[in-house]
Parts: sequence; structure tokens; C-alpha cells
Amino acid sequence: MNRTTYLIGGSKGMALATAKRLVGRGEPVTLVARGQAGLDATKAELAEAGEAPVELISCDLYDPYQVDKLIAQINADTRHIAGLVNAAGYFSPKPFLEQGREDYSAYHDLNEATFFITQAVAQNMQQHRSGSIVNIGSMWAKQAIKATPSSSYSMAKAGLHSLTQHLAMELADHGIRVNAVSPAVVVTTIYKSFIEEDQIEETLAGFDGFHPIGRVGRPEDVASSIDLLLSDETAWVTGAIWDIDGGVMAGRNS
Repeated sequence: MNRTTYLIGGSKGMALATAKRLVGRGEPVTLVARGQAGLDATKAELAEAGEAPVELISCDLYDPYQVDKLIAQINADTRHIAGLVNAAGYFSPKPFLEQGREDYSAYHDLNEATFFITQAVAQNMQQHRSGSIVNIGSMWAKQAIKATPSSSYSMAKAGLHSLTQHLAMELADHGIRVNAVSPAVVVTTIYKSFIEEDQIEETLAGFDGFHPIGRVGRPEDVASSIDLLLSDETAWVTGAIWDIDGGVMAGRNS
């Protein structure tokens, strides 16, 4: 099978849950994440989901040298990159008046890496006249929450939403679809910057009532929609930003 789907930030959370679905039905995947040890553990976990080929690429998206090396690998990839999931993320609430350049750059440097990685993948898709790109945005890009001040994060995610729509327009003539999902609170390790990893589950349970559907999300809740957007089942969907948020954007309970 001479194709693959790249998952950026693919060793954990929503990207890993998506990879499991792809591998489970025989689709090859290429996982890009920081840290070889984590990638190796992920590969072992994916082996239980299916027998499809799994390639690993270690890359720190904050390191321009490593990003350029990744882009060179993408450019040299002779397979059809049929799908791309941009799932790399960082989240650490901090009041606007207290943020410095490092806080700002923590989010926007990721966007820069995402921009040029996506460009390289789109060039591959252009050659094959087809492809599907799914960006993981955020409810915070649409709705400010006073309890979690996140202006830099929200600004970056809003930019990713905007990029989604612009690329949908620019790449449609090449048979490339570009969409995004916009989750609310999902139990993943993205919160470990300010919550102890072994306490994430318990802490986030306090946000169950925030969601009209009555609970926080799980990576699988979002992965099912990402998987759908990658597939031909959504062949007439592009430029969409789907609220996968337990109903938060419809109206919050509190």
C-alpha cells in the first residue's frame, strides 16, 4: 500500500486515538512526535490495534532545524500522503497582563511549524491530486473562558481555524480537502503543564457540568470525527470547523 497518513503530535491523545482507528482498518500511518521513547511505546500500543505499517519520526517542533529536517523527509517521501492530522499542542492558562514573549512563542512557534509542514504535505497531495488535512483547533478560539485565561493560545488556535478555511479555498482545485475540529475539554496530557499528570482525570472531572452533554470529552470522541473527515465519507466537506465539544458552543450549563 503506497500511501500513508501523517499524524503530527501523534504519540498521545486525539492523534493516537485517530491512529488506532486508521491502523485498525489497515491504513499505514506515520507518527511525528517529540521523543523516541514515547514513539516506541506508541508503536507497541498500535501493534495491538492492527497490522498496518507504522513509521516513527522524532521531531521537536520548537526546533527549526528538526522541523526543516522533517520537511526534507516529507519532500523525499514517494508515497501518497493521503492524510495529515495537525495535532501538536500546548496549553497553560496565564493572564494576559502576565504573559511574556516565551509564553506567546510557546503557541505561535507551533503554528509556524504547522504552517510549513502542512505546505510540504500539500505539495505531495497536489502531485497525487487528492488528500485530506484535519487541524485540531479549539473551542477557546471561539469562546473566551474567564477561569482559564488563554489569550495567546486562543489567538494561535483562531489562526489555525482561519488557515483551515484559506487552505480549503486554495487547495480545492488540487483535490485536497482541509477541515478542522474544535474540541472543548478533553482528557489528554495537554494539561500536564499545570496539572500533575496523575491528577488530570480527577481535576477535569470538575468540568463535566460545563458541557451540556454532561461530561468532558475523551480522545476517542474527537478521533471519530477526525477519522470521518479524513475519509471519503466526507468527500463534499471542506473548510468546515466542527464543534466537537459536548454542546458547549450551543450553550453552557454554567
